[in-house]
Amino acid sequence: MKLLDTSVVIDDLRRGVFEEGAISTITLIEVLRGLPAEKREKTKQLLESVFDVLGIDNKTILKYCELYQELRRRGEIIPDADLLIAATAITNNLELVTKDKDFIRIQKLGLKLKLRK
Repeated sequence: MKLLDTSVVIDDLRRGVFEEGAISTITLIEVLRGLPAEKREKTKQLLESVFDVLGIDNKTILKYCELYQELRRRGEIIPDADLLIAATAITNNLELVTKDKDFIRIQKLGLKLKLRK
């Protein structure tokens, strides 16, 4: 199974395509926050029926902290939402599918990554 990043889910929604995989609760939030209020509940139900939605558990929190400290040490900080998505992928042993090149920085730290154009 794979974890789909927000950029991929938004692109797929625009194209009316749904692929097999999981999403993070962070991706669910990022997708919903950009929608008009009247579309949020229906879209939320749709996404939850199409994807496995993975929450942020203790392993993910600890992995996030580890990744954050290492990236901070290198001076390569990325947004917290992206870091939480990466930590979710790593702790669930999933490949992250994204269009966001910021995630390349985390490959060296154990992230399996598939970049999409």
